[in-house]
Amino acid sequence: MDRADPDHRACRELLEVSREPLVVPAPVLVEVDWLSRSRLGPLAFDAVLSSVGSGALSVRDLDLEDWARVRYLCRAYADLPLGLVDASVVVCAERLQERTIASLDRRHFSVVRQLHVPSLGLVPG
Repeated sequence: MDRADPDHRACRELLEVSREPLVVPAPVLVEVDWLSRSRLGPLAFDAVLSSVGSGALSVRDLDLEDWARVRYLCRAYADLPLGLVDASVVVCAERLQERTIASLDRRHFSVVRQLHVPSLGLVPG
């Protein structure tokens, strides 16, 4: 969203070339809304909402099992600290059997162990 960010180009290109469905856990949207509004202004989040409205970005709500797993991860990795948003990404990847996620957060996602794969692939690389 922030064209001045050094990783903007790599992230934009990833989204442009991706042929897979783009899925985001609902808690991530709350964080993106807050960050974009506080750093880029009130209309910055509009493009994300447009992507959700058009179906280009699919939002996944967490179910009861997911919330239990999120809680487990937050407690198990409290020393990182791993929070709700990152734990929800791990849980969503596990639920969908995804092997790769899009994130610049190497610190958290390279440490947390998933149920379905030894480690998640991270893009952009």
